Amino acid sequence: MFLPRPRRVNISRSCLSRVHANFRAIFSVTYFSSARVKRPVSLPTNKLKARKASFRSSYQRGLPNERKKGNNIILMGSPGAGKTTVGSMLGYHLSREVIDVDDDVLEKAWGMTVAEKLSQVGSHGFIDVEGQTLLQFRTSNAIISLSGSNPMHEEAMEHVKTLGDVIYLDVQDCDILNRLAEMKVNRIVGQNEGISMSEILQYRKQFYESNYDMRITCARGDSAEEIASKVLQRLKEDTNDEGFISTRQEHAETDERLGFSDVVLEGLAPDGGLYVPRRELPYFTHGQWERLVDCSYQERALRILETWLSPRDLHPSYLRTMINSAYSSNFQHEAIAPVVKLNDQFYIHELFHGPTASFKDLALQLTPQFFSEGISRKSATGQQVKFLILVATSGDTGSAVLEGFKDNSNIAVVVLYPEEGVSRTQKAQMTSADGKNTRVIGVNSDFDFCQSGIKTIFNDLSFNKKLMDSYNVQLSAANSLNWGRLLPQVVYHASAYLDLVKSGVISMGETADLCVPTGNFGNILAAYYAKAMGIPFNNLICASNENNILTEFFHAGSYNMASRRLQQTISPSIDILKSSNLERLLYYASRNNGAAVAHWMRSLEQDKYFKIPDDVRNELSTIFKADWTTEDKYLDKLKLTYEQAGYILDTHAAVAMDIASRFAHVNRPMIVSSTAHYSKFAFDVLRGLGQVPSSHDPGKLFANLRKLGPCPAMHANLEVVVNRPQLHNAQCKADVNAIMNEIQKFLNR
Repeated sequence: MFLPRPRRVNISRSCLSRVHANFRAIFSVTYFSSARVKRPVSLPTNKLKARKASFRSSYQRGLPNERKKGNNIILMGSPGAGKTTVGSMLGYHLSREVIDVDDDVLEKAWGMTVAEKLSQVGSHGFIDVEGQTLLQFRTSNAIISLSGSNPMHEEAMEHVKTLGDVIYLDVQDCDILNRLAEMKVNRIVGQNEGISMSEILQYRKQFYESNYDMRITCARGDSAEEIASKVLQRLKEDTNDEGFISTRQEHAETDERLGFSDVVLEGLAPDGGLYVPRRELPYFTHGQWERLVDCSYQERALRILETWLSPRDLHPSYLRTMINSAYSSNFQHEAIAPVVKLNDQFYIHELFHGPTASFKDLALQLTPQFFSEGISRKSATGQQVKFLILVATSGDTGSAVLEGFKDNSNIAVVVLYPEEGVSRTQKAQMTSADGKNTRVIGVNSDFDFCQSGIKTIFNDLSFNKKLMDSYNVQLSAANSLNWGRLLPQVVYHASAYLDLVKSGVISMGETADLCVPTGNFGNILAAYYAKAMGIPFNNLICASNENNILTEFFHAGSYNMASRRLQQTISPSIDILKSSNLERLLYYASRNNGAAVAHWMRSLEQDKYFKIPDDVRNELSTIFKADWTTEDKYLDKLKLTYEQAGYILDTHAAVAMDIASRFAHVNRPMIVSSTAHYSKFAFDVLRGLGQVPSSHDPGKLFANLRKLGPCPAMHANLEVVVNRPQLHNAQCKADVNAIMNEIQKFLNR
């Protein structure tokens, strides 16, 4: 198989508040007091450059505050997490000195044991005394095992973070409690203050969570040897992380590293290819995934995405802030992307609770923050460049991009949509967008022309030079061609599986099938990455409408656009013949053969056709299944689902339900991706339900839907949007030069 892989104790909110109050009473302000703490010597700064040659030789990756770091490896975690034992193992494997802060720093400085010092000064003074001692600590090229309480002193921990990479051993509480009980530890701050050990551990997590560079998620029951192995593997991956490569690049360059911010800002590779990581993809064991079952969506997102991103590219502390901002009250469901049981076989993954009512929001509430971080890094190197994001949309991406990048002073957005190829509601969402930095253009053609036109503009060197010389503007992309847009989509597919485990539908490790309505191939490709990470999806089912070129490809191994003409349907987001993200899959399926991918893509451009070898097609068939359906069939499925379950599907989810029914297995649950809210396609949904809409007016259609007492409920944002005034009325013919003229008119405002 060609999958590219490498090799909490629950406490109530009221209880946790009580623990916090108890700790504050014990320690007063000594955790954070700087009045009595000698500040560490100032260290020289190390501004991060947008690109850097090689990071193999050391871990000199600036902190979020851009202080220069030493080359130590620092282990952090709860008492009983195994830091001392793991540190000894790492020291042996890496031939480094091993320093245990308790035994080798504190006790030597104090001339007494930690337990004796704790008894002497009490919990009230211990954190301060410990912190002051740690502030004087210096070393290099060592493995350092912190005490469980070191991170609780802010000044001391800021100093420690300048000494090297802080690795958080995230061990499950039950394992820690068992170890502490066996060890009969009596030197933990707060232990004798009437607070249970479980409460102490829970309280301390906030300090560990805010101070690490890399997290090691440990499975329940992991031995010290297994934890050490995970640490070594993560260090190896991070040291050897060479950034990104184009899917059409045959050999990896060694003199320059493209980082995450670079590929986010560039969007497309200069050779026309798509960026993918050079590194092996991250992988979680079932035991590690088990640790994420009880997490919120935001917590899952952090733990998943931080394994894809080197801290040199995007530090976890920044990533956490971005995620919390992206997935908050702007989503109309607390679970962000809930899984709803339809019946014992089918489960609907609702991806439409974001501000624009489509699955695109799950990425495009986060991607703009990636852009802003990348621009900040460029600015830090003296490059004051603004960006123009060009977007081709078949309906949903446009409004999600307009919402996500709204009023960003450093980023302008131009959205192209097929004038007659989107629903009235989708068009109203885009043309009423009121961001000062946006322009929406209807093109008198189909989506494929809009997408190919944008690629042509990206590859037009003279036009790009003109934009830079005249407007100081660089082009970029925000659809799933951009790695920064695709990556967040991995999270919701993994989260769907974890929700099935959490609800008891399956046990961790049991398989589930997933069916995705598929057009540009980004959504189902993200599911493929989740599978590569260790999520046990069995079949990934690619569901198409009458534009069934992907079905033909997976069945025959040939991609033939020569004899096809795009058909406009009532599931417009699938109305795509040139599925751009398929290129990334081909790169992995060909064992990272950039030359082969480049050949196939040239053939597609020149001859509208390519064919992959039979061995590659056979391997694809072990993971992907594909089929297509017609409008009559999926509208029948939409009506049947409503009659049997009282649930309203949108037209794209209806396509997926019809195809999923053909592949359903009695012993496996089937997850069906519901990619948009049904009210975005209200006219055709009502028609499918046997209603006869008297008007295409979105307001009247919404009123008809509301009379049904629908499940899921109506989307509040959409009802507001359709009543906003139309601000964009630009149209142009299907001509690239006409589009470029519109872009210049926008920039000349």
